[in-house]
Amino acid sequence: MTEPVATPVATPVATVLERPRPPESSRPGPVSLPLGLLKTARPRQWVKNVLVVAAPAAAGELFSRHALVQVAIVFALFTAAASAVYLINDARDADADRAHPTKCRRPVAAGQVPVPVAYAVGGLLAVLAPATAAVLCTPLTAALLAAYVGMQLAYCISLKHVLVVDLTIVTTGFLMRAMIGGLALDIPLSRWFLITTGFGALFMVSAKRYSEAVQMSGSTETLGATRALLTEYTTGYLRFVWQLAAGVAVLAYCLWAMEEGGTASGLLPWRQLSMTAFILAILRYAVFADRGTAGEPEDVVLRDRALAVIGLVWLAMYGLAVVDW
Repeated sequence: MTEPVATPVATPVATVLERPRPPESSRPGPVSLPLGLLKTARPRQWVKNVLVVAAPAAAGELFSRHALVQVAIVFALFTAAASAVYLINDARDADADRAHPTKCRRPVAAGQVPVPVAYAVGGLLAVLAPATAAVLCTPLTAALLAAYVGMQLAYCISLKHVLVVDLTIVTTGFLMRAMIGGLALDIPLSRWFLITTGFGALFMVSAKRYSEAVQMSGSTETLGATRALLTEYTTGYLRFVWQLAAGVAVLAYCLWAMEEGGTASGLLPWRQLSMTAFILAILRYAVFADRGTAGEPEDVVLRDRALAVIGLVWLAMYGLAVVDW
């Protein structure tokens, strides 16, 4: 009688083939790493740094060769400083971002940019930006850039979790952008310029927070994951803040226009007439804030044709006031 022969059990090929492999994004290549660093630096946000021309333009000192060179340098340095903050912030939040439905696509969270590399590049830019400003610009410019980097890093680490302080720091970042062009060119900064710019920035920042809160109001879990403090603010409070900020910005601008335009000798009182365009721009932007669709300020400004036309009219009027035409 023949004994049955035991058939050896082969390891399924599928089991071998299905062994987990690291995702492609976790092995950055010579091209993907620089692209990931560039994406982490948020090129879309660089448009905010155009505010560096605000003080020189308001003073009518923008179009000399020296002014243009200094403004270009300051724009580049502020962009480097802001990029440093983005890199360090994404490196620090990499673990939390991996659990987020959209932030998980960020290059650091996805593994395209290793966390140590993001920290290293961010730290290098944070040091180089103020140091270069000390050489190419004024000491006050370098001090302001260093203060900006320090403030934003403190925001990333802890201050973004403090009620009201978070709004203040983001607003101050915009105000610093508007101030640095004047500091680089030793232009005195009007108190009305600072008040208008500061509260105009607070208007846009609080409108952004309000829009985010309105859009996420149906899910407390999603709200907290998107921005931690949104669960602490009420939509009523954020509405109050952006309405208050809009009112103060309009009042300060009108006082500024009346004070600076009182001795104008041009064809028309352009600076005072520009108050109309400024108020219309605030009212137009408030439409999107009230709807809860001002979550991306750059999209509102760039995509709304009516707002763009109002902005161009305001620029033309203010430009004519500056040249005293």
